[in-house]
Amino acid sequence: MAMKKTLQFLFEHKSLDREQAYQLMIDMAEGKCNEAEMAACMTVYQMRHITIDEMLGFRAALLDKAVKPALEQPQLMDIVGTGGDGKNTFNISTLACFIVAGAGVTVAKHGNYGASSISGASNVMENLGYRFKNDASALNKELDRAGICFLHAPLFHPALKIVAGIRKQLGFRTLFNMLGPMVNPALPQTQVVGVYNLEMARIYQYLLQSEAQSFTIVHSLDGYDEISLTADTKIITQAGEKVLSPLVLGKRWVSPEDIYGGNTTAEAAAVFKKIIQGDGSWAQNAVVLANAAVALQASGRYHGYSEAYAAAVESLESGKAAQALKNLISLQAA
Repeated sequence: MAMKKTLQFLFEHKSLDREQAYQLMIDMAEGKCNEAEMAACMTVYQMRHITIDEMLGFRAALLDKAVKPALEQPQLMDIVGTGGDGKNTFNISTLACFIVAGAGVTVAKHGNYGASSISGASNVMENLGYRFKNDASALNKELDRAGICFLHAPLFHPALKIVAGIRKQLGFRTLFNMLGPMVNPALPQTQVVGVYNLEMARIYQYLLQSEAQSFTIVHSLDGYDEISLTADTKIITQAGEKVLSPLVLGKRWVSPEDIYGGNTTAEAAAVFKKIIQGDGSWAQNAVVLANAAVALQASGRYHGYSEAYAAAVESLESGKAAQALKNLISLQAA
C-alpha cells in the first residue's frame, strides 16, 4: 500500500494488520516516506489507540532492520520507560540501571534522546561523557568492566534515526515512545518496562507473555511511567499483577516536586551525578531504589522484594553504583 493510501486508510479510523504495519515501518526505515508523511503517521497514533497487531508489525520491522550488537553476556537486563508521560522527572530508569549493575546484574540499557521530555537517557549519558557506539568489541568490554553498556537507539535502528528530528519538532508522545522499550537490539532476557497508562500495560503484557523472558511492567496510577512513589503502583509480571503503595515500595510517599528533573539537560545531569554519588535527597534516593529493587527482584537472584531492596541500598550507599558509572566512562577514553 502506497504511503498516501496508507494515510488515507488510517484517517478513516481503520487499523493496519500486522503485515501492513510491518511494511509501513520498513518503508520508513528505508527512507521511502517524506517527513510530512511520517509526521502525519505519528499524529494518527496520538489521536487513536494503537492495536496489538500494529505493535507487532512495527516491532518486527524495527528488529528485522536493526543492527545486532552481538553481546556475549548470556544474561542481560534492561530498565526502560516509554517516556511521554509529561512529568519531566529526573532520569530514574537510567540511575536504577547503574544501581542494578553495581549489585552485579549485567545491564544493556537501550535509550534515546528525549523527544517529549527535556532529558532522555541518551541526553544524560552524553552529558556524563559517554560516547555512543555500536561496535560489539567496545560494548562487550564495557559489560565486562562496568557491568553495563548503553545502546543509543538511532545507531541500531535506521527508522529511529530517520524520524528523530520529526519527533523532536512534534514534541509529543508518538508510536515510537510505545515501541522503544520493545526493540532493544540486545534482546535482554529480563525487561523492566515503565508505561504511561494501563492500556499500554495491557499491550506490553500481551507482547511479553508470548516470549520466553522475564518481565516486569510498572505504572504509577497517577500517570508516571515508572515507580514514582507519588501514588500507588501497578506491577505486572508473569506471576500476575498487584497494586503496591509507596510505603511498601519505597518506605515513604514523595511529592512530584521531589522528582523533578530540571529545565535543561545539564540540570538533569547534575541531579543524576548528585544522586549516584550518594548525595541525593531522601525522596530522590527512595524513588531510584524502589525502581532498582523491582528490577533486582526480577533478576531472580533475591528472595523477595525486601532482600532486593536491601541489595539496591547497598549498591548505592557502598559506592558500587557510582563505580560502575566511573568504570564505564573511563573506557570512553581508552
